Amino acid sequence: MAHLDRQRATRLMQAARIDALLLLTPESFAYATGAPAGVATMWRRAGAVAAIVPADPSLSCGAVVTDLFEAAFHAASAITDTRVHPIWVETGDVRGLDGVATDEDLIRLAWEKQGRVAGFARPETFDPKTGFRLAADLLAIRKLTKGRIGVEFDSLSITDFHLLSAALPDAELIDASNLVQRLKMIKSPQEIGRLQTAVELAEAGIETLRDAIVVGASRDDLASAWKAGVDATVIRRGVQNLTGTWEYVSVGENPWTKGGVVAPGALIKVDVGCLIAGYTSDTGRTFVVGEPSRLQARLFDALRQGFDAGLAQLRPGNRLKEVHKAATDAIGHAGFPGYTRGHFGHGLGASLGSEEWPFISRDADILIEPGMVLAFETPWYVDGVGGMIIENQYLITQTGHESMNRLPTDLVVV
Repeated sequence: MAHLDRQRATRLMQAARIDALLLLTPESFAYATGAPAGVATMWRRAGAVAAIVPADPSLSCGAVVTDLFEAAFHAASAITDTRVHPIWVETGDVRGLDGVATDEDLIRLAWEKQGRVAGFARPETFDPKTGFRLAADLLAIRKLTKGRIGVEFDSLSITDFHLLSAALPDAELIDASNLVQRLKMIKSPQEIGRLQTAVELAEAGIETLRDAIVVGASRDDLASAWKAGVDATVIRRGVQNLTGTWEYVSVGENPWTKGGVVAPGALIKVDVGCLIAGYTSDTGRTFVVGEPSRLQARLFDALRQGFDAGLAQLRPGNRLKEVHKAATDAIGHAGFPGYTRGHFGHGLGASLGSEEWPFISRDADILIEPGMVLAFETPWYVDGVGGMIIENQYLITQTGHESMNRLPTDLVVV
């Protein structure tokens, strides 16, 4: 299912005077089409796939797909205007070719059914020139080849930019990186559902990790316990679309090491996420073995004050920089005016990493809108003390925010 809001896309493109979006990354292709981009995108080179989104809502969207994933595309996407080009994988389709005398004739007819011409040869991987030419064809049918075409420049190599420019010599290529980010910033109900499932799995793992905290347990023991809790919940709930997990668990006074053994007084920092169909959650919790030291308690209390102050500003109509300022000021008022952090959280979605634009930073002049899903966090990593973090993910509603987590955010004594 495509998550692109065509009406929102039209408004943003019209405001930027862009005639169409040409989406070339696998993430944006899947976002706009609802279909998998396929294996040819593994090298992060442009030209394997493309999605065309005209600003004019009366014009249909189009897509360039690879032959190996053509059937999968049509099974998943509502877009019918497609262009297909070959990749390196040899294929064939003998369905419906009954009664052919020889195996050789059968395969020859299968290839003819695919439309192969004399001299057909597959490329080493894929031919970006062909992909860009087919994208230009889709734009030409819509009379857009002389228009302003929005492209995500931040994901386009110089080599691919030159190839794309050659395929669209009369077009004005416009950087639409931020426009696409703003589109993805507002989540569809299906995206929100994936992020909700992802955080529920991650928290189930945190509960299993918490129960595994005993003196002598290693960092890796706790990380394995978290993963075991996730896996058990996946089986119990029958979740079919878990596509990955990640964890940053630290134990003891060094918050950066992969080592560490649980000892009395140790801090355990848990920063984890699960991916549902590529959509990642992000949650952070802190545990301490026995009563915290005076310094541990003092630092965590400052983080708590910052978290509470920032959270109070997380509502529609405010700007993300107001959340950052409130959190920073509160931590300063708690006794640590020198505390500084570049951002106190970020968007969540199906990007390359666990952090997606926009960021809750001091310069983020982004208006908070309903439909955003944000991870809000106040972390601190102090060698000689350990790692500490409070982090939840929130759905922005019409009137405020709604926590997608259920576990308490306190410094938990075990």
